[in-house]
Amino acid sequence: MGVTEMGKIVAVVNQKGGVGKTTTAVNLCAAIGQAGKRVLLCDIDPQGNATSGLGLQKKELQKSSYEVLTGSATVAESLRETGFENLYLLPASMDLAGAELELVDLPRREARLKEALSLVRDQFDYIFMDCPPALGLITVNALAAADTILIPIQCEYFALEGLSQLLSTVRQIKKLYNPHIDVEGVVLTMYDGRLNLTQSVVAEVKRFFPRRVYSTVIPRNVRLSEAPSFGQPVQYYDNASRGSQSYNDLAAEFLKQNAMQ
Repeated sequence: MGVTEMGKIVAVVNQKGGVGKTTTAVNLCAAIGQAGKRVLLCDIDPQGNATSGLGLQKKELQKSSYEVLTGSATVAESLRETGFENLYLLPASMDLAGAELELVDLPRREARLKEALSLVRDQFDYIFMDCPPALGLITVNALAAADTILIPIQCEYFALEGLSQLLSTVRQIKKLYNPHIDVEGVVLTMYDGRLNLTQSVVAEVKRFFPRRVYSTVIPRNVRLSEAPSFGQPVQYYDNASRGSQSYNDLAAEFLKQNAMQ
């Protein structure tokens, strides 16, 4: 599906932490926004790193993804303009950590995010969700709502560890709640082409996900790791950096693929 009247919903997911998931969500969204598309990034990770990475103070939030999931606020009431081009944020607050437990007792607990996002879908070209590094009820909500999943994978020895568990969860979601969910793509992060290990990980990931691995890879880059502490996507922090150029290339590749669908 290209950009139609209904925004495409993409879950950025890997239950393994430290793989560049939030970095990918924030900087890919910023790059797509700069390319002229209206983008909503939903921070549904209790760590709230996408929220602080876009310059919002979690303590000052009145409404957040927690209120949306528990039903006390709508997405429209809770989202914020970020000050970055075409980029809007549904922020995460500290309360989100308790949402897993609260969701258990709520009706249609796996479909709450899907229902909430359906009300704003036509206002955006793309809606991305930065998921928690766990396969709990919040991630299940994201997978039930998503058209596709985007999986960041770190180029390291245990890169594929746990991915079969993620894909088996996706198969369950497909069967129970969301028959149309598919893999958008796999993005290789923290890439260092000088290491033999990196080359063998890339080959292994491509075997695991034939035709789904983006040709753009994200290098290890100091600017990428510095940008969040300044509350900015890397394009606004240092647009000339390799990290920024890589995410701009990834956005171009993502948009080209979606235009062809």
